[in-house]
Amino acid sequence: MPTARGPMGVNIDAAPPFLEQDGLKLNHNVVRKEFSGDMVGASEAQMIGAVTATPGSAGYVAIEHFAGSVSGRTGSFVLQHSGVMNRGDARLTVTIVPDSGAGELAGISGTLEIHNVDGQHSYVLHYEMA
Repeated sequence: MPTARGPMGVNIDAAPPFLEQDGLKLNHNVVRKEFSGDMVGASEAQMIGAVTATPGSAGYVAIEHFAGSVSGRTGSFVLQHSGVMNRGDARLTVTIVPDSGAGELAGISGTLEIHNVDGQHSYVLHYEMA
């Protein structure tokens, strides 16, 4: 399976919580990313998050639209995020939404890994082209 990797810049516009009750906070964020390396382009994600009263426990879902190129192929696609932290143990799944690819990225499928080391974000896209 081909991979694309590289650094990415992340900018989060966080809104105040829309619900605060019993130590739980729910909020909506807009996340914008700039990709370089094997993926060149930008994305915007709409994210809903939940932070619990227990330190290190939280969850989020997001839909992200990427436009640019992957290994020289130009187009766009949509990613679906599902992340959970259980007392600091993080699990994240980011999947390309089936049939969301357009342009030269039509037929793309796969998953995305997001890494954050000392505040520096990077990605690894594992993908296939139909």
